[in-house]
Amino acid sequence: MSRVLEIEKALGQLPREKRWEIVRWLLEDLQEGVPANGENENADVDGQKGPSLPDYSARRRRIFGNKVLPNMVLAARAEERW
Repeated sequence: MSRVLEIEKALGQLPREKRWEIVRWLLEDLQEGVPANGENENADVDGQKGPSLPDYSARRRRIFGNKVLPNMVLAARAEERW
């Protein structure tokens, strides 16, 4: 039973009480995976935390120190002939 339609068909053949048991089990299982309020502030819409992004400004400061780097896009545009 790997397809959703097959699962729906099998659930439709079960008595109503058995379907409610499955629904309760699914709800309990889903609620176990949900963090408590405020536990995950950076959570995505689904409650999943997204990938942590690297701190590019810290890396730049570690490599170059406090030098002010030129904006290379603006420098390239200045060199182009319009």
